[in-house]
Parts: sequence; C-alpha cells; structure tokens
Amino acid sequence: MDNSFECINRHIDSAADAFSKTTAVSKEETLRCGVDLGTASIILVVLNDADKPVACEMQTCQVARDGLVVDYMGAIEITRSMAGKLKKRLGRSVVNAAIAIPPGTNPRDSGTHRHIVEAAGMEVISVLDEPTAANTVLQIKNGVVVDIGGGTTGLAVLRDGKVIYVADEATGGIHMTLLLMRRYKMTFEQAEMFKQNPENHDEVYSAVLPVMEKMAGIVEKHIKPFSADEVRLVGGTSGLTGIEEVFTRILGIETRTPSNPMMVTPLGIALSCKPGQ
Repeated sequence: MDNSFECINRHIDSAADAFSKTTAVSKEETLRCGVDLGTASIILVVLNDADKPVACEMQTCQVARDGLVVDYMGAIEITRSMAGKLKKRLGRSVVNAAIAIPPGTNPRDSGTHRHIVEAAGMEVISVLDEPTAANTVLQIKNGVVVDIGGGTTGLAVLRDGKVIYVADEATGGIHMTLLLMRRYKMTFEQAEMFKQNPENHDEVYSAVLPVMEKMAGIVEKHIKPFSADEVRLVGGTSGLTGIEEVFTRILGIETRTPSNPMMVTPLGIALSCKPGQ
C-alpha cells in the first residue's frame, strides 16, 4: 500500500473513531457538518478548521430509497436528534452543513434533503453528488469512484481530478440482503446482520456473487468509453470480502477499497462544506 493511500486511510479511520471519541473545540472554530442521508443509515460527520473529524453520529434507518426520501418526518426526527447529540458532545451547535445526492438524481430532489437538514437547525451551504464527495477524500486523478449504496451503484469518472461523467443504477446492498433472506429464510433484519458479520463473509460471498458481478457489470458498461488507471469502491457494501477481486476481474482495472468504506462519502461531504466559497 502506497503512502498516499495510507494517509487517506488514516483520515477515514479518524472519522470512524469520532463516533466514540469527541475532540474539544473552541468557540472561535468554524465547524462544518457532512450529512449523508443514505438508504440504510444517516451519518453526520463534523470537522473543525483543520479538517479533523471531531464528532460523528450514525443511526440505521430506512427513510430514503435510491436517493429519494420516503419518510420525510422520520428523517427530520432522526437528523434533529443526531444534531442534538452532537451539540451535547461538542458543547455548541453546528451551523454549516453540506449534503449529497446520488449521481443523475434530479437536482430538485435535493430540496427535500435540504429541508430535512434545515429542520435540524443547520444551514445547507453545499450540495454535490455522492461519488464526487467521495473523491474529495480519495483524490483520484484518472480513474473511477464507485459508490455502492443500499439501493444503487453510483459512479464518477475522473480525468485530471475533475468529474467528467456520472451515472447511477439500481442494485445495491439491499439487493444482497433480499437474496440472503430468500436463501436462508431470514427476516430482513437477520439477513442484514448476517451480511455485516465478517465471520460470515465467505458464505455471503458465495451467495451474493451474482449481485457483485451485476454491480461490476454496471460500472463496466458506463466506463467503456473512458480510460481509467484505477477504481476505488466506497459505501458500506464495498467492505464485503472478495468484492475487490470481482471488480478487478470484470473491469480489468485494479480495484481497491479504503478502510472503513462506509465513512468515505460522509467525510467527503463534510470536507466539501466550505463557508464563504
């Protein structure tokens, strides 16, 4: 692993550590929050002036589907509660926030995300797509960021560090969970827990391999007109054992997953929150 990738992983790990560790902040610091309203969870990441994660909160829920909020009041209640927990931990409110939506989503749909965050007491000053947010962390120059969410596989092609193409198609972690439900006669909650347990990953890999191959096929179709030096997978589903090898085999491009891939996009959203820009 090269030094730059190690540095990126350390930054991501520091965000994951901030779920349980709170860094003291002064009244003068400008705090910024990245709000990730995902299909399977809501994650809030707060950064200080030095771009260091000082506190994070996460709650599993099903208030969104394929980038669209399906439980508006539930999303407001959860986000407001999480913002309250952050205020208690940090001793002050967080005002500035950024949000992200799946690539290809109608920009008007981001209005719902904005209203939810504003109802939680924050001001949305930045809106971007999820793979672009992820690359704020990964810093890929010529390659592809693949964001595997609960309901969709999104991707961004980058040339000279700039996004030149984005796409998003249905097929995500929930589709794997549904397959496990049918195969093992589990409830959705049982199948989700089974999937997330690393001790079961060899068995999960065998069961959901067709879904992994479909995800890789989606990416292959969209990036065919472009050249790419590398592929990076982000999103909680990309933490499954063996998924990197599946993408590398189908795409013919080295594919890697950073540590704590679930935290990459939320951290990138927070990094993109720049007051005054």
